[in-house]
Amino acid sequence: MTDLLKPRDAKDVEAAVAWALAEVKTLEIVGHGSKRGIGRAAQWDLSLDLSDLSGVTLYEPEELVLSARAGTPLAEIETLLAAHNQELAFEPMDYGPVFGAPAGCGTIGGTIAANLSGPRRIKAGAARDHFLGVSAVSGRAETFKSGGRVVKNVTGYDLCKVLAGSHGTLAVMTDVTVKVLPRAETERQFWCSASTMHRPPGR
Repeated sequence: MTDLLKPRDAKDVEAAVAWALAEVKTLEIVGHGSKRGIGRAAQWDLSLDLSDLSGVTLYEPEELVLSARAGTPLAEIETLLAAHNQELAFEPMDYGPVFGAPAGCGTIGGTIAANLSGPRRIKAGAARDHFLGVSAVSGRAETFKSGGRVVKNVTGYDLCKVLAGSHGTLAVMTDVTVKVLPRAETERQFWCSASTMHRPPGR
């Protein structure tokens, strides 16, 4: 058995988890691995590579909602949104170059799984605050759905919020739905150099 499992669709993911469960194997859930350097490394037997689960499955600019398979690159999503003057308001950071990986290889599933956001989190919130719905496979190899494709939904327990930030330890997300927003009309950047910072008198 190879150390890498690469499912082509959600059914393959379910089959891979079922096999790992039967063989008592642990799985690392990964897209392109751009965030492997965050936190303490876990121990696993095999990697479940979701990079082939790629593509936007639904985009309704008027409804401010987008669904995509978990392995869809963020760069692809951001390009699509920019063409409609929209954005992911939580401003996900590209961690690839920080850890020696190519730029633009982060995925939407990895971003949600790590609950990542950029400096705009103070205003817009984290990734979990824009996470509307999910299709996923549990550790028992059972496919389930949570949430919906609208900002306000009443579909039971909000498991989306639990999965955001779980780093794939609770379930394997195969398709996610997020809220998008219009892009800001203007932006400003502030730079601060250490050489311009002054120590208070007497310290």
